[in-house]
Amino acid sequence: MTASPDELSRLPVTVLKGVGPKSAERLARLDIETVQDVLFHLPLRYQDRTRIVPMGQLHSGGEAAIEGEIEHAEIRFGRRRSLLVHLNDGSGRVILRFFHFSAAQKNALKPGLRLRCFGEVRNGPACLELVHPEYRPVAEDEAPAEAASLTPVYPTTEGMHQLSWRDLTEKALAMLRNSSAGLQEWLPADLLEEYRLMPLSEAISYLHRPPPDAPQLQLLEGQHPAQQRLAFEELVAHQLSLRQARQLHRSHQGPVLDGGKSLQEALAANLPFSLTTAQQRVLDEICTDMVQRQPMLRLVQGDVGSGKTVVAAMAALQAVASGYQVALMAPTELLAEQHLKSFRQWLEPLQIPVGWLSGSVKGKARQLLLEELHAGRTGVLVGTQALFQEDVQYHSLGLVIVDEQHRFGVHQRLALREKGAGSGLYPHQLIMTATPIPRSLAMTAYADLDLSVIDELPPGRTPVTTVVVSDQRRDQIIERVRAACAQGRQAYWVCTLIEESEALQCQAAEDVAAELQEELQGLQVGLVHGRLSPQEKEQVMQAFKAGEIHLLVATTVIEVGVDVPNASLMIIENPERLGLSQLHQLRGRVGRGTVESHCVLLYHPPLGETARERLAVLRDSSDGFVIARKDLELRGPGEVLGVRQTGEMQFRIADILRDQAMLDLAREAADRILARHPEVVQPLVQRWLGRNTRYARV
Repeated sequence: MTASPDELSRLPVTVLKGVGPKSAERLARLDIETVQDVLFHLPLRYQDRTRIVPMGQLHSGGEAAIEGEIEHAEIRFGRRRSLLVHLNDGSGRVILRFFHFSAAQKNALKPGLRLRCFGEVRNGPACLELVHPEYRPVAEDEAPAEAASLTPVYPTTEGMHQLSWRDLTEKALAMLRNSSAGLQEWLPADLLEEYRLMPLSEAISYLHRPPPDAPQLQLLEGQHPAQQRLAFEELVAHQLSLRQARQLHRSHQGPVLDGGKSLQEALAANLPFSLTTAQQRVLDEICTDMVQRQPMLRLVQGDVGSGKTVVAAMAALQAVASGYQVALMAPTELLAEQHLKSFRQWLEPLQIPVGWLSGSVKGKARQLLLEELHAGRTGVLVGTQALFQEDVQYHSLGLVIVDEQHRFGVHQRLALREKGAGSGLYPHQLIMTATPIPRSLAMTAYADLDLSVIDELPPGRTPVTTVVVSDQRRDQIIERVRAACAQGRQAYWVCTLIEESEALQCQAAEDVAAELQEELQGLQVGLVHGRLSPQEKEQVMQAFKAGEIHLLVATTVIEVGVDVPNASLMIIENPERLGLSQLHQLRGRVGRGTVESHCVLLYHPPLGETARERLAVLRDSSDGFVIARKDLELRGPGEVLGVRQTGEMQFRIADILRDQAMLDLAREAADRILARHPEVVQPLVQRWLGRNTRYARV
């Protein structure tokens, strides 16, 4: 069957022989619906089956293709029943081991039969073994070459075997070879020439079936010109989708918040501190945005303790002074409550009511709050995801502030924005994060946002000294806590668990709290974890803030927002299990006063090379951006931004870290395409982002 180039993007996968409704359903799980989707489903890695390795030259740990004659087959009964097939090729012997096998399979593997096998070579009790290898009988005179190209290994889903993928891609490649002009080139010819990019069809064909002499290491590292060709197009498509999102956002109308600065000046007069130059600069950028007709979309980055909350409060006052409401959403009740406290302390003396809404506000209290909000009598509403539930109706929502937004799914942010759109005006959006985002990541993940950075800490913040200590010295650390508390200071002890289970984390924290209370007689030990009710957490935090609790044992729920200036010591158990940015956030809970503060990273030996390197970064630097850049190198964008954020920005070929050098070129190319070739924007975005493009509307 021949196909025109663009037709491959429209032909359903069911045109490929052997793909029935069941297979189509499985493929749909991987967003594969057309022949083009099959072609863009590229291998994760490659196996070299192009040469047969003599058994005498095999090494444990590698994959190899072998060929030999069956000496005998036997069923061995041990802890697990297994079928052992003894194979010999004259240079050595190998055993094929099968744990799952049938009587028919056992009977077919007769002495004297020649087999060609491929699998991972392991050390066995008697000799080298291949466990569950792929195998097939071969004739005595069959040519020795097993494959004409390296064998691809594809990302897969349940019910799809690698053999099925090879068969499926073979059929799609045959259709590509028979099409009149290969795959449709959406990148303009002048760009292809200028950046010396290989033709798309050629790159795709090469990556599905690399020749035997292909540079395997280069392919594995994603540095082959065929991969770079596709990565470049994907980065361009991603930039275009973000530009589209920005254009769409700018095409909406936002409320003009030009109510003057009297409320901001009143708050400034009441504050016990002055805004830093950086805070003032960022506030000016926000205020300039909010008097425009287009809705603001601004990300404010500021390291731990740089004073983002007061900037957000000042922005809220401009909205309130203009007759509009403000919604502030935080990812956890603890963080939302922290904001509530600050906002009430600052705004209520100015006669601005601040409401609170979370999942735990129920019944009459909730009903009353919703009525006040709908009537416009609540100027500022602080809370969690509860802010955008269906029955929450605003009178005139003018500004949405989202803190630590990468912890929210895209749909949640969409829902909150839509709350204000009923009047035809879309609210301004201010997004805050204490996770410093390296430039390369910000350019890619947040290219649709304006970016402000509070790059200065308020005066009086003391640097925190960080030490890395083995948990074999736990007793000394406990004594250190005792000494600090005896001097009138307070301390945090953070428990981290490798399991995701909240129940196990809470149990571990409870055990540690009980043990420390036993060790530290005479000191008051408090406990905070995710399973306490908001009221219980609040009581413990208040007692800690008031100095009634000397040592607070907690899970990572205290990562952001908790502010106790008297706390000067932070112990983090098993820090090797957390990301650098998260550790930096936790460390930011101390050093908030004028006294010298310390953070102890209490690791469990032995430490791997990477873990050692990561903890050293934290020990040697207090710069959030340096730490985030290292975190990105060591753990990748998903971890730095939060998986939910990158779930919407999953790259198929491109890698933000590896392909940093291409980012500027991709942005430049996107601008040129928008200006000179607007007709190819949609097809490019569709090819690479498919259904994810709806997220662009956030």
